[in-house]
Amino acid sequence: MKLMIVDDNEQMRRTIRSIVGDLVEEVYECEDGKEAIALYAKRRPDWVIMDLRMKKMDGLEATRRITSLFPDARIAIVTDYDDSDLREAAREAGACQYINKRRLFDLRPLLSPQSDLKPPHHVE
Repeated sequence: MKLMIVDDNEQMRRTIRSIVGDLVEEVYECEDGKEAIALYAKRRPDWVIMDLRMKKMDGLEATRRITSLFPDARIAIVTDYDDSDLREAAREAGACQYINKRRLFDLRPLLSPQSDLKPPHHVE
């Protein structure tokens, strides 16, 4: 499995990698949404773990653009913000999941080989 982690915080990318690294074969990292769009097109990861708030392009816009170009993309928004409006915006952008950063271990079952979550599932 190929995973792309998109977060402007290097420490958070390392933390996510340490939590799920044993579940994936390849990991790609990006610092912003614009970079993520280009890398997604080149590498076509099985999952994208996308931060919500980033400087150059936020995660909602990047998710919207990736899923418009690649409707089968599986993107999980991972953020500090637990807000119903943001959850709805993530769902509308095409995200499959919305996970609070305080619950990063929720990524493990999502990325496990037994997970059957595929778009167009709703954001939980």
